[in-house]
Formats: sequence, C-alpha cells, structure tokens
Amino acid sequence: MIRFDRPAADWNEALPIGNGRLGGMVFSTVGREQIQLNEESLWYGGFRDRNNPDALAHLGEIRGLIREGRIAEAERLSAMALAGTPESQRHYQPLGDLFVTFDAGEKDVSGYRRTLDIATATAAARYGQNGIAYARTYIASAVDQCIVVRLEADGEAALSFRAVLRRGRYLERTEKEGGDSLVLRGSSGGDGGIRFCTRLRAVAEGGAVRTIGETIEVRGARSATLFLSASTSFRTPEYERECADWVERASLRSWPEILHDHVADYGRLYARVGLELSGDGPQDPDDVTTAERLQRLKAGAEDPDLAATYFQFGRYLLISSSRPGCLPATLQGIWNREWVPPWDSKYTININTEMNYWPAEVTNLPELHEPLFEHIERMRPHGRETARVMYGCRGFTAHHNTDLWGDTAPQDVWIPGSFWPMGAAWLCLHLWHRYEMSLDREFLAAKYGTMKEAAEFFLDFLEEDPKGRLVTNPSVSPENTYILPNGERGSMCMGASMDSQIIRELMENCVRASKILDVDAEAREVFRRTAARLPRHEIGKHGQLMEWSEDYEEAEPGHRHVSHLFALYPGREITVRGTPELARAARTSLERRLAHGGGHTGWSRAWIINLWARLEDGRLVGENVNALLASSTLPNLLDNHPPFQIDGNFGGTAGIAEALLQSHGGEIHLLPALPPAWKSGNVTGLRARGAYEVGIGWKDGRLEWATIRSDRGGRPTVRYGEATVSLRLDSGREVRLGGGLRPV
Repeated sequence: MIRFDRPAADWNEALPIGNGRLGGMVFSTVGREQIQLNEESLWYGGFRDRNNPDALAHLGEIRGLIREGRIAEAERLSAMALAGTPESQRHYQPLGDLFVTFDAGEKDVSGYRRTLDIATATAAARYGQNGIAYARTYIASAVDQCIVVRLEADGEAALSFRAVLRRGRYLERTEKEGGDSLVLRGSSGGDGGIRFCTRLRAVAEGGAVRTIGETIEVRGARSATLFLSASTSFRTPEYERECADWVERASLRSWPEILHDHVADYGRLYARVGLELSGDGPQDPDDVTTAERLQRLKAGAEDPDLAATYFQFGRYLLISSSRPGCLPATLQGIWNREWVPPWDSKYTININTEMNYWPAEVTNLPELHEPLFEHIERMRPHGRETARVMYGCRGFTAHHNTDLWGDTAPQDVWIPGSFWPMGAAWLCLHLWHRYEMSLDREFLAAKYGTMKEAAEFFLDFLEEDPKGRLVTNPSVSPENTYILPNGERGSMCMGASMDSQIIRELMENCVRASKILDVDAEAREVFRRTAARLPRHEIGKHGQLMEWSEDYEEAEPGHRHVSHLFALYPGREITVRGTPELARAARTSLERRLAHGGGHTGWSRAWIINLWARLEDGRLVGENVNALLASSTLPNLLDNHPPFQIDGNFGGTAGIAEALLQSHGGEIHLLPALPPAWKSGNVTGLRARGAYEVGIGWKDGRLEWATIRSDRGGRPTVRYGEATVSLRLDSGREVRLGGGLRPV
C-alpha cells in the first residue's frame, strides 16, 4: 500500500494507474481533480528511414583510424558518416489531462487520505468536507479497456462537478456527443502523424448530467462514474469506432461488476508471487505515510516491509504497462507528461529497456515479456536494412535506441553512446532467457531464427585484431570515456569488453538452441568457432575487470554504467564458484565505481543491487536497496534518475528477487544474498531456470523451509550456503525441504 495524507503537490507525488495500454497519473486534489493521461501508441510523426547512406563508404576509414589509435579523427568522421539522417528518432507524447472541478471547493476538508493498493490495482481518496464523506476510486481496467473513476458522497445530492479534457495547444477539437459525453480528436503531428480519439462519458446516480461546450456537468448526484478510453490509428483505421465501443460497453455495466472483474483480472497476475520481509521498521506500516517512511530511511532507519512493498510495486508497474498485445514499457513506462520528454521517453536499449524486463520471468510474469518479443520482430526488417546499408553485413542490428516503429539507425550525434551496434544482440538474449525459464520448445523454435539473424550480423561485422582475436570495430563501452596515454580522451574503440560478452552469450545460445531443435549443424559450428575467438575477460592494473581491450584510465571513474560487468549480471559467465578470480575482479570494479560516486542514478543503483546479489553479498545488497529507496525514489515510489525513469523500479524489483533466489549457475540457490536486516520472511512463486517454481521461508536469517515445483519434470540441484541436495521431480510435482535441505 502506498499512502499519503494530502493530495499530490506535483506529478512526482501522483499515483500511477494503467492497463497496459492506457496510463493515468492521479493527483486526487480536492477542489480540482487532475488525471494526466497517456496512450502507449501516441508518438510524434511516422516511420522514417534514417540510415546514413554514406556510412559504408567511410566505414573502412573509420576502422583504420581506430586501429591506428587516431580516435579523435575517427570520432569526427563518425559524427558525419555514421549518424542517423535525420539525427533523431521519434518521441512519445502525452494523451492529455482529465480535469474535474467540484462545486464544494477546497475548504473545510478533514481526514484526507489517498492510497494506491498494489494488491488490487486500485487508487483511492477519502475525505470529509462540510459534514459529508467523499470517496473517489480510480482503476485502469484491462477488462473494459477504460480508465474508470468512481465518485461518491454520503449526502443526498451532494455531488456536483464539471469535467473537461485538455491537451493544450496540441488539440484539434473537442466535441460533445449526446448529453453525457465528450470526444477529443487530434493528431500527434509531424509527417505521418498518428490520429487519435479520446472519449469521456459520465453516468450519474441521482441528479442530472448535461454537456455544455467542451464540458460535462453533473449536478446534485449521490454518485457518478466517469468512463475514459482512447484509441489510435497505429492500432486500427477504425480507431474512433473502437474507442466508442469500449466506452459504450463499459458504461452499460455496474460499478461493482467493473471493479470485481478488474481486481480478478489483475489478481490473476499479481497474486502469483508473495513476499513478506520483517525486521526493524514501523510497528504498523499502514499508519505511516510512504513519504515519511522514505524520510526515515534517509535518516538511516531500516524498513524491510517497505522493500517488500517496493518489490511488489515493480510488479504492479510491469502489469500496468506491459500487457500481452500491448507495446513494451518505455523509459517512463506509460506515464509521460512532457511533449518532448527526457530522452524522448522511447526505448533505450543499451541497458534501460532490457532492465525493464529483468523481473518478468523470475517474478512469474512471463506473458508480460511478450510485448518486448513482439517489438524485436518489429525492429527486425529495419535492422536488416541498417546492417546492409551502413555496414555491408548480413543479419540485423540496432544501436542504443529504438522507437515505436522499430527504428534501428543511430540516435543522436553523441559519440559515447550513439555508435554501438549491440542493441539487437542484447535484446535477443531475452529470447533465450524465456526458453531457459520455461523450457518451451515451441517458443524456441519460433524465435531461433531471430537469435540466429542477430548473431549472423557479427559474422560479417567482427574483424581480427593484432592478437588474432575477433573484435567489434567501431563500437563504444556504453556512454563511457577513456583516457589515452597521451592524455587524449575517447569513447569509440575496438573490442569493448561488453561487446564480446554479449556476442559470446548470443552465439553460445544459438549453438544450444540449434542442438535442442536439431537444426543448422553447419551454422552451429560457425557460431562455436567464432565465439571461441572473441576476447576473454582480462584483469587490469587495479585488479579490476577491464572495460576496454586496453587497460585505459577512465575519464569518469564513478560512471553510472557498469557495462563491463555484464558477464556477472545479467549475463552468467562470471560466478562466485565457477570463476572466483574473475568474480573478485568484478568486485574490485564495482568497489571502484562506488568509491568514486557511482550509482548516482536510480537505474544504475538498481543494476548495482543485482551485481552485489550475484557476488552473494547480502550486506551490500541491503545497503544498496536502502540507497535506492532513500536517494533515488520519488514520494510515489517511482524511480528518480533524475528525472523519473521506470527502469530503476524494475531493476530494483529484479535485484530483490536475485537476493532471494538465483539459478544461473546450474543450481537453484536459496537465499544467496539475504540482507541481514531482512531477519525473517517468506517468498512464494518465484521462478527458476528449468521451469521450476520456488517458495522460501526463513527466520533469524536462516532457512526454515523451501518448496520446489516442476512444470516439466527435472533433476534440479538445490543449494543453500555450502549445502546441496539433488532432487528428481516429475512434471507438476512439488517437494518441500526443511532447513537442512532434507525433504519433509
């Protein structure tokens, strides 16, 4: 439960609701309600082919300059020859705002309380005014495809208000329809802009409803329900009819039916995982506002229950912004308020979009991963063209951003980030991860071609370095900058460590997939040989894992990206037991980053939580969860980059799961990085590789019980500390283990 004792002072205190497609930020102001609105497919303009036609002609020269160490010249030429034409992809837009002005005004308010119940996906506000109790309830229903606002008063004829839709200067027109509805129509603007329709209807019990100009007025009602939906031409040419149908059907149903079906539909997903954490904290968390709890953390207090709430809030946000059939969650999920938002509120695929989906499989929400898989397919034809036109390569590629249409050309003329052709490869690792977690052979067969095509790009793109290794050229270590021995700074390079780590994992996944499917024996051998020639991990002069192929000094030692630790997390090459020397080097890298101020953005701190979990350091997991909450979390629990980015929420949720359960090392590892402050607790419904579902209970920091259920049958090895046990499970069978890992 997220709780406030006053209305939202600004957007950062508003409460998010969403049904995967429609999003709202609810302010719950007494006199004039505001709900800021989004529809996921409302983006400026249409698709453009932005591949630079001069890229291939200058690629050889750029590569040569990098090989010769003439980095400044290579970067200068790349800014002209590799940059997208035009420079920028398209950006996401808000849908507008719903404003509701109440005749009762702002005076004489008592007992105000507003909440977001993440167990039921229901926002609410309650208060008294002039002796009358008022209640507002807000949902974004996936069943009815509407945002529904229920307004109630316990006094006869006590509810009177006026409702309007606003979109500032970006609105074509609002028209009234009948005596109870408004229809807002418009376009996102730009060449090929998306057309949209927003519809609002009011249904009152008692009193009267009428439309005047651009306003719906309700007078003298006991209660009223507002139904709002929207549709766009991106989805269907019949978008106006679709929007009208959604509102018509929903408004014919009763409020109890609508609420019941919404809670049941949401609960089908949310209730799969439960988490309770106990230790030092408020005696009754519901008696303390969320903002006060965050302030206590800043003062050094512990609050395990707030960490559990944050974990479930991340799951709530994923359910609310990434339903099957929808688009993937953007940099702000589906909650963007700016007409030209930070980083365009699109898909940043050098960490942020991938982080959005880190919790999907482990926290038992696999179908919420599907919008990302569909977007990879949307990118694929554009990525083929980028590979061919810019690099003369087969396969498909993408750089560090993509947009609604799956644009794959470089975004921005920003040397540290733009010219990084690894985006498609990283995204395709999510396809293998889905298979690992589900063992769904049909899914693997459907997606193997996509994985293979992403890997084929590198068969042509890689070149041999002076040591006989196959390396990327050009590339960058995302957004970071190094210092050459002569003092010159550079970002473009050949053979960044992260590149080799991603390519090796992708190619090895293709090898495994081809064996499982019994296809492509010849390609399998090519991938195997290529992966074997990629650079291996190297340890630098500080004892750190090297970020580049040379042991450069960093221009910013506390940089927010920790790209060279990809092989520790989300990759799986570096493990505490399998590669202890590399694990120590990764720890050194992480310690150096933090010592120089790293983790200063929310998503970066979230990644660091996952890295400490993989290093099995529960104390530092706990410290960094607290740091994420205390320093990078807004009063409404949304992540603060700053400004708001949703990836920190999703990464933080994944990190808490990783502290409780890991399965990347060939074992189901229970409580691998339990923070000492989480003294007792239990978690149910987490997923492990091999199609297992796991529950864990502990007391005073020690395992008390665990349950392992198999979807497809298997022989898992289960670890707790230094103890292991091997099990044999039939499909659908569950075994319960005691604290000593003995079946009970």
